[in-house]
Amino acid sequence: MNRNRLFVVAGTLALTAAVAYAQMGGYTAQNLGNSVEGQSLLTVLNKVNQNYLYPVDQDKLLRGAINGALGSLNDEFTYYTEPASNEIDAENLSGSFGGIGVTLVGVNGDGTGGKVDNVYKGNAASKNGVQIGDVFVKIGDKDVTGAKLDEIVKLVRGPVGSAVNVTFARQGKPYTVKLTRDKVTIVSVEKTVLPGKIGYIALNTFYNEQASAQFRAAVADMKTQGVQKLILDLRDNGGGLLNAGTDVADQFLQSGPIVSLRARDAKPQVYEQAHNQPTDYTGKLVVLVNKNSASASEVVSGALQDAGRATIIGEQTFGKGVAQIPETLPDGGKVAIVNSAWLTPKGREIHKKGITPDIVVKDTRYTLPLNFTGSGAAPGSKLTVTVAGKPVTVTADKEGKFTYTGEVKRPERSSTQGEAVVDPQGDAILKRAVQALR
Repeated sequence: MNRNRLFVVAGTLALTAAVAYAQMGGYTAQNLGNSVEGQSLLTVLNKVNQNYLYPVDQDKLLRGAINGALGSLNDEFTYYTEPASNEIDAENLSGSFGGIGVTLVGVNGDGTGGKVDNVYKGNAASKNGVQIGDVFVKIGDKDVTGAKLDEIVKLVRGPVGSAVNVTFARQGKPYTVKLTRDKVTIVSVEKTVLPGKIGYIALNTFYNEQASAQFRAAVADMKTQGVQKLILDLRDNGGGLLNAGTDVADQFLQSGPIVSLRARDAKPQVYEQAHNQPTDYTGKLVVLVNKNSASASEVVSGALQDAGRATIIGEQTFGKGVAQIPETLPDGGKVAIVNSAWLTPKGREIHKKGITPDIVVKDTRYTLPLNFTGSGAAPGSKLTVTVAGKPVTVTADKEGKFTYTGEVKRPERSSTQGEAVVDPQGDAILKRAVQALR
């Protein structure tokens, strides 16, 4: 992680903690039992171990207590991540790891199982014929058809040069392939140049320590190609590192505050100022957002909107106007604690509100898949319904109920990392952005 980011954010947390400790003191192993609530917690844990009918998973019990404590805050952005998931998060944050070179999506209705969503050129999967749509069946000898995505990801990742046997199913037919893991680099930036010398850069996440450098390289490439009109696409970017967001905004601003932080019982303080740099992009700029643009994406769009630097086009953004401090725990897990609200340069707090675009356009890239439910059929019977000229068959369960959910349209992505695939005609927000720049 970036040392400066940790220093600034941790300093804010220390301010907050000082107030709390002055009010009630901190918890320690020695004083937890000083309150009746603390005594009650210890009593419950001990009584479960003494009297519960079935074997007790101690790790699960104590992690449940952690989640219960954080859940009492009723704050979705203050949460605990278990060690296995935190290990994957750390690899994602670093931007590189040993793997096979695919992205995954869930395959079952409850989000479990894994299906290949994209295969990147040059990595093990593409070299061995793995294709988009292939379903993970086994990794080694372990059946993963009902496993959580994080579990599948953990199993396929490993040291560079190590091998893993994976059984996939393609159109229902299984095949097994031995894959030698190699270095996979997460490229968070995709770019292309549209007709009329309009540059397009999509930034998919700020949760990558390499995102800033990748973005700077993309902007430099646009300048080299003589681009004077640029589209920055932040749709579906759920945020990540705050300093990565301020660095992106800084490449379009020459002066003034980018974002301020307000800790508990404290006045807002400027977190980052813009700097006039030779590498700045000064041409015409449009930023695309949608309802999934959150956190650092809103920091960028809010700063550029307040400065009058860019036209914001799309949907009302998500509305995550708080920052978290991450803390690695003794068990290898992580707790993320909301410790401050952030404000745009004009002092706007957007938490649970979002940022309203200058030009509102509905995102037309993904349509709601066909779905229906029913009941009253004979248990186990099959029903066929014709939809748009095509037969759809469902099977009734033991109570005669049936349900169908069509496949969600997958966003088209290039197999070459960093290469953007766009649809200026079918994508209403992008189409409006091109019009605004002409």
